[in-house]
Amino acid sequence: MAIPSSKKTCLEALMISAITVFAAAAGQPSPGAPATANLTLHNLCPYPVWPLVTANSGVPSIPTDADGEPVGRLDGNGEGLATLAFPAGAWSGRVVARTGCAADDEDGDDVVGRCATGDAPPVTVAQVSVGGPGGLAAYSVSLVDGFNVPVVVTPHGFAEGRRCPTLGCAADLAAGCPVGARAPSGGCGAGASQAATFKARCPDTRTNATDVEATPQDCVAPGEIKVVFCPAPDSVTSHASLG
Repeated sequence: MAIPSSKKTCLEALMISAITVFAAAAGQPSPGAPATANLTLHNLCPYPVWPLVTANSGVPSIPTDADGEPVGRLDGNGEGLATLAFPAGAWSGRVVARTGCAADDEDGDDVVGRCATGDAPPVTVAQVSVGGPGGLAAYSVSLVDGFNVPVVVTPHGFAEGRRCPTLGCAADLAAGCPVGARAPSGGCGAGASQAATFKARCPDTRTNATDVEATPQDCVAPGEIKVVFCPAPDSVTSHASLG
């Protein structure tokens, strides 16, 4: 039986309204997420690093810092600090610290530098995801691709009562690396034998595709995710940090 034109028009209007509301909601941050959240990169190494922030497929990139400048060289000994704003909504990606990059200018005080290696192994990888359901955030430090720089990830300004521990590896795993696994850049390559050593020295990292950290996390709505290169040896907590 045909639907009367008046009812059909009403149904079409309701459908269009529902689609409009759903589309608008899809572009909004998850409930519980902070209005703005930042990714902070801090270099405590005694040498400069050139961070590379790579968004996962399907999410927007973060090409510049809070001042609209490209994130390039971060000087060592705590002087190098960059703050980037996460895009609205859900975001996930990875952060690596490149070393030994060539200068962009003759004076050597480059901004971006030329880093031919990109994020090629061996490299320590910080993995970050924010804006999940209910404002859930997830983060880890992966040694699946080997090790080049000590890295920890530490959230700040998270929801009260949530477990947001500092995770990662503060140890220099290149020291004592087997000769066959040593990289010209000074890093230590991955492999079955290295994975066991990595995990023993840095239990709050991931060393294979199914690995998880020894310290659990349940982090909601952090206002800041901080990635620290060459952190203090005691920076990785052995227990969950509660807000």
